[in-house]
Amino acid sequence: MWTAFSIMSLLELSWSCLRRPKSVIVNHCTVLLLLCTVFSWFSSLLFASVHHLNHESVLATVIDSSGQDISPQATGLGRKPYCGYEHQTLSKRERLEEDSLLAALQSHEPYADLVPFVKSTNPSSSYFVILNSGAFFKVGSQLEVLVQVQDFQGRPKKYGGDYLQARIHSPKLQAGAVGRVVDYQNGFYKVFFTLLWPGNVTVSIVLVHPSEAVQVLQHLQEVRPDRVYFKSLFRSGRISETTICNVCLPGNLPVCNFTDLYTGEPWFCFQPKKLPCSSRINHYKGGYLKGLLTTAESAFFQSDVNIKMPIHSSGLDWVTVIPLGVKEANDPEPSQSMENFPSGYYYKNQWRPRKFKMHQFNEPDNITECLQGKMIYLFGDSTIRQWFDYLITFVPDLVEFNLGSPKNVGPYLAVDLKHNILLQYRCHGPPIRFSTVLSNELHYVANELNRIVGGRSTVVAIAIWSHFSTFPLEVYIRRLRNIRQAIVRLLDRSPKTVVVIRTANVQELGPEVSLFNSDWFSFQLDTILRKMFSGVGVYLVDAWEMTLAHYLPHKLHPDVVIVKNQLDMFLSFVCPAKT
Repeated sequence: MWTAFSIMSLLELSWSCLRRPKSVIVNHCTVLLLLCTVFSWFSSLLFASVHHLNHESVLATVIDSSGQDISPQATGLGRKPYCGYEHQTLSKRERLEEDSLLAALQSHEPYADLVPFVKSTNPSSSYFVILNSGAFFKVGSQLEVLVQVQDFQGRPKKYGGDYLQARIHSPKLQAGAVGRVVDYQNGFYKVFFTLLWPGNVTVSIVLVHPSEAVQVLQHLQEVRPDRVYFKSLFRSGRISETTICNVCLPGNLPVCNFTDLYTGEPWFCFQPKKLPCSSRINHYKGGYLKGLLTTAESAFFQSDVNIKMPIHSSGLDWVTVIPLGVKEANDPEPSQSMENFPSGYYYKNQWRPRKFKMHQFNEPDNITECLQGKMIYLFGDSTIRQWFDYLITFVPDLVEFNLGSPKNVGPYLAVDLKHNILLQYRCHGPPIRFSTVLSNELHYVANELNRIVGGRSTVVAIAIWSHFSTFPLEVYIRRLRNIRQAIVRLLDRSPKTVVVIRTANVQELGPEVSLFNSDWFSFQLDTILRKMFSGVGVYLVDAWEMTLAHYLPHKLHPDVVIVKNQLDMFLSFVCPAKT
């Protein structure tokens, strides 16, 4: 029986064979493939045995922060539900950081009562004006826009909290950039744009959610982390049972504790009635809870009414920008003197970061030359799996090695023996809303990073955000803290290792999707990620701005032109331009 674990491990350990002279590569790799065949059966049995022992040892004794034994054996049926994010033992520095992160995201105090729908924000009657519309604009100038929101009775609102997205764009130039929104908490918002290219530039303001909907989303985030539920199949011989799993489980039924031994990441399943916890064989998304909102709350989530609806200008919605000096109007260069927001912009459908010159990898040979002799590890959700799919589709020499993994789940492996390239993708550990994932393939990113030796030939890319949108922010902070610690250790032992973080991105929203994957949730996670990895020594692919600034419709999995720009930026970090 082939297992992804045995094959990938042997190929990683045997990477040195690919670095040998070309004359011996074929012989060595043939031997290694034979070794994979011989040892795969043994490896699978060994891993299953260790996996069994690990879960039994977790169940034997689980100690909470107070030192009390909270294992099912000790507490029995009367055990109170255990929420891992509520029982963390944090250092003083970690507690201060967490408090600071949460405070920064608390934009306003929750309202005591839900207001009637007619008093909620109406994007159709709201408007914006360009404050300095009569000014003389050059590339690099600041553009200020004032937004006033009104309710469905046409009355100005006196409080803030609406979630707005803003961009400037020039369709003929295929140019775009995002704006920074400031909430004055009185119904007025100011949006700041940096004008980065010459020509006619149009302002676009969108109401993603009214403040009344944001209040509902915040409540769901805090009290209904179970609105996406997961399941696991337990099997022994002819007996099989399926139970519900999650970070937190309600009620007093006995549970199987699958908390990770190394990272402390919590995960629980209701205990099967007839089978031991060690008989778990897989993990999968169970579904989405229905009936989460009252009729009054549902009114705040209506397509074509108050979800991602445009706010129009009361006057002109565009300005004309002239180039700086003798620079070519049709090919502006990024200015290093401007502030760092936005991080970049589109021009002629190409992303242009403002901190460095990103070059284009338009031919397969360009990518092969960059990645030659390297091991590339991709960890995370399906948004970084797109990188794997793009690379094996665009680069013909990069051939996928069939591991027998489930479609869209992985793990995946691709190799280019001629150029000594090894590319891997593995999904992050639970919570993960994929279809069936085998239990022995549920690997936490931090643990995977601890296995990597690192060095000049090692590249790591991580994207982890979408599957955390339904949980309290403490769950996400814990996960990033573990990953950050593992990255710091990796860079300490191998400073030449390249580590890249892909941020969250915007997506299409409807009434139901908003309750689980709203951009409002994603924006919070993205803000936390940027703050926690600031100064760590990692590179950032700003997928948030790259999707929001583009003219294409928002999608959870962006179109290939956006993915191509993300890969160009990633490869520019791996192979920076020589100056």
